[in-house]
Amino acid sequence: MPKIELYDTTLRDGAQREGVSFTATDKLKIAYKLDELGVEYVEGGWPGANPKDSEFFALARNARFQQTTVVAFGSTRRRDTKCEDDSSLKALLDSGARAVTLVGKCSARQVTQVLETTLSENIEMVASSVDFFCRQGVRVFLDAEHFFDGWKDDADYALKVLKAAQEAGCQCVVLCDTNGGSLPSEVTEAVREVKSRLTLKLGIHAHNDAELAVANTLAAVSEGVEQVQGTINGFGERCGNANLCSIIPALKLKMGYELISEQQLEKLTEVSRFVSETANLPPEAFAPYVGLSAFSHKAGLHVSGMARWKNAYQHIDPLLVGNTKRVLISEQSGRANIMQRAQEIGVELSSNGTEIAELLNRIKELESRGFQYEHAVASFDLLLYRTSHQYKKPFELVDYMVVIEKDRRRGAEQHEYGVLSEAMVKVKVGNKILHAASEGDGPVNALDNALRKSLLDFYPGLAAVKLTDYKVRILEESTGTESQVRVLIECMDGVEQWRTVGSSANIIEASWLALSDSLEYWLVKHSHL
Repeated sequence: MPKIELYDTTLRDGAQREGVSFTATDKLKIAYKLDELGVEYVEGGWPGANPKDSEFFALARNARFQQTTVVAFGSTRRRDTKCEDDSSLKALLDSGARAVTLVGKCSARQVTQVLETTLSENIEMVASSVDFFCRQGVRVFLDAEHFFDGWKDDADYALKVLKAAQEAGCQCVVLCDTNGGSLPSEVTEAVREVKSRLTLKLGIHAHNDAELAVANTLAAVSEGVEQVQGTINGFGERCGNANLCSIIPALKLKMGYELISEQQLEKLTEVSRFVSETANLPPEAFAPYVGLSAFSHKAGLHVSGMARWKNAYQHIDPLLVGNTKRVLISEQSGRANIMQRAQEIGVELSSNGTEIAELLNRIKELESRGFQYEHAVASFDLLLYRTSHQYKKPFELVDYMVVIEKDRRRGAEQHEYGVLSEAMVKVKVGNKILHAASEGDGPVNALDNALRKSLLDFYPGLAAVKLTDYKVRILEESTGTESQVRVLIECMDGVEQWRTVGSSANIIEASWLALSDSLEYWLVKHSHL
């Protein structure tokens, strides 16, 4: 079985995704993460094309990677220009990269209609550019752009381009499905034919416009391709590139290729989320292998089956890729869901099943009123904790009041008004009644401030808890402003993150329920009782 090379282009192709913009420092941090993952080649960008990419290669020159080789990307020489006089090739050489990837047209139609040159000149551009770098002692890969579309239109010409690169000393020609519209059967047929005609290493670079990039990549590997190009999380222009977070475990766990170690594979989820966070994008919850929901189980039948055999409803052990199994709680849950979650957090439920039945009925009743616990596990955990006769709430609400007042702002233009939000909260801790008032940027922020103010003397650790997200969903729009709303609150303490839920026809009450749950959960979790 041949060795498969992993080639990541997140920093170049992935950065072309709409809304993504990496700094040079971001790129370096991601490159180090990819090195930890065991990726052999990391494409850093196009030096000379923009100052950011040039800055990255300057930083990478002094970087110390364990396994990764940083690759510079660029085009073949311009038509009617010698390689020695081509500023783009000179920038690639000056980058200091030990390997370069040149993009060259492999489609006759693209050559004549887009590049606007002759078929023979394009072949010479590819051959001379590859030869230029080989003579400088630089490793050269060719991204055969539009290969699969070119193969369908004129297979003989596409093959001539590849052979010219091979004869010039190219180490690997990478067959590109640039428009992302090929089918696995088409990829299989083309790769098989090219493999029989060439002697050098082949690679695959697939785009995901038909949602087949991963399938096309695996099909190509099955036919003997030895270099796999893709991006973390499938980032890329339009619909993205082949997703390495799906390809890597598929190659290793499903197809038996020893491309990275087991310890490196366990870093996959961490790397996926690091890249998303660096790109300032939320991690894709439903992504295979690495998503938060990739190994989430909601149906009671599934959870019950997995209690007997852990892989009854999951295709791999999530720990292999650094992910975890999650049991979701909803009105579709069964007893097994509740029992498993109770065991995980150390809550003992009666063996006769009475408490479980009551709790399940309680969940169904609450969800009928708009509560939802799938993404608010902290609120569900509190339901479990409260079943214990020994449980004592760290605080209890006596009452609260929220005032929203419109005031003429000092120094403002006539007829302009500001909105003042003030909350007063009265809670009971032990035998003591605590009363606090506070202003805020809106009624929820005022409530949050007042509640914390009243509790901090008893629980100073609450200062670490920060509200990081607040979402409101209208559950039934037909009743207008009388509609039931669900509030989901997310909090962090610098280490952990948790979500709580509240629901009511009154948005302030729904917010209070979620807010008070968030603080109670932290106090219970950290045993501040």
